[in-house]
Amino acid sequence: MKFKPYIRKVNYYETDRMSIVHHSNYIRYFEEARIYAMEQLGCDLIEMERQNMIIPVVDVYAKYHKSLGCSDEFAVYIKMTYFNGVKQKFDYEIRFTSDNSLACTGHSTHCFVNENHKPISIKRINPEIYNKFMSAVEE
Repeated sequence: MKFKPYIRKVNYYETDRMSIVHHSNYIRYFEEARIYAMEQLGCDLIEMERQNMIIPVVDVYAKYHKSLGCSDEFAVYIKMTYFNGVKQKFDYEIRFTSDNSLACTGHSTHCFVNENHKPISIKRINPEIYNKFMSAVEE
């Protein structure tokens, strides 16, 4: 499944003294895009947590190419590149909507755990969600 890009503008408070987006916010943009992608799959993170399926971050990486500034509109393109029922990986590209130039690339890896932080198999706990994730994996 190809996800729709997540599009929004930079808020003033996300910029630093140099009037560019503080580096930590790009990770937040990744997370916002991941939640938007999950919604496109019909997966509600709050409901998943109620069902004892928690998805913490295992690692996250960002490479900065060109700084976003205040009021810049950007799109986050996201792909799920790996899923095995216990872990998943997403790749991200943040691009300016004005000229499609690249601002940032990165990836994040997540695992599935229960409320006791023990790894769980989504396939066993919720086959419907497992199948939704499997349908979203892109190479």
